[in-house]
Amino acid sequence: MTPPHQRIRHHFTVDVEEHFQVSAMEPYVARSEWDDLPSRVESSTRLILDQLARNDARGTFFTLGWIAQRHPDLVKAIHREGHEVASHGWGHERITRLTPAQFRESVRDSKAILEDITGRAVLGYRAPSFSIVRGAEWALEILIEEGYRYDSSLFPVRRSGYGFDGGERDPHVLALGTGTLHEFPPATLRWGGRVLPAGGGAYFRLFPPAFVGSALRSAERRGVPATFYIHPWELDPGQPRLKVPLLTRVRHYGGLDGTAARIKRLLLEFEWKPIAETFLLASPEAAKAQVSQLRPPNTQQ
Repeated sequence: MTPPHQRIRHHFTVDVEEHFQVSAMEPYVARSEWDDLPSRVESSTRLILDQLARNDARGTFFTLGWIAQRHPDLVKAIHREGHEVASHGWGHERITRLTPAQFRESVRDSKAILEDITGRAVLGYRAPSFSIVRGAEWALEILIEEGYRYDSSLFPVRRSGYGFDGGERDPHVLALGTGTLHEFPPATLRWGGRVLPAGGGAYFRLFPPAFVGSALRSAERRGVPATFYIHPWELDPGQPRLKVPLLTRVRHYGGLDGTAARIKRLLLEFEWKPIAETFLLASPEAAKAQVSQLRPPNTQQ
């Protein structure tokens, strides 16, 4: 627990992906079309980097291997500006649609390319759409086997398509068959006996700003950091509009005009750090290993 007089620094995290890679868009955008669609991830990620720099804040950028392969300079910029680079898998596939062998390949390949670009060991992973659900705990075992030290995928809420219902709300350690894995769930808010998702994304864009703020302050009262998340495309109101059903349109495009201002306010109101900083403080032996794994980044990309 953090002493009451000590200010809590929360985790600012970004899921680095294109606007057309969102899971809700899967029925309407074929993967074979991805390379033909306009890429906007560099400019929108730059907006987040600029806001963080202006507020002297650092965060964790969970980056797709697919993005790293096509935009290595973006990954280098994230790392160069003092942020943590972590894995979001390779191609934004939901874990529930992968075999264990396919998942292993995704997390292994994404970890390798990110480490090759930055020269620093990748410690963390977040599943696309928080899709490590009940029954898919095997994925956590594989993460340990592939060298990951922490995860940020278990959203302890009940929602269709994702959520680890009944999971712990605060950072904790998972004891698994292949070892231990530190878990950093996205922020939630307890209301009326229910646990509500309040960590970012559409909940941040569409609900009153006080909603996410309340979740962060609740974590502060418990003496723990909360984990906030955002996507670069959420700061990009000029992104091409795809023809999707009304509900998907509201969830994806609603509130885009105001996201940048809300981020600015959030960065001023709270203090922020990467997840790795919390993890390494809790695991001194991991901090030593992290130093030993440093190597020069790949300058050929």
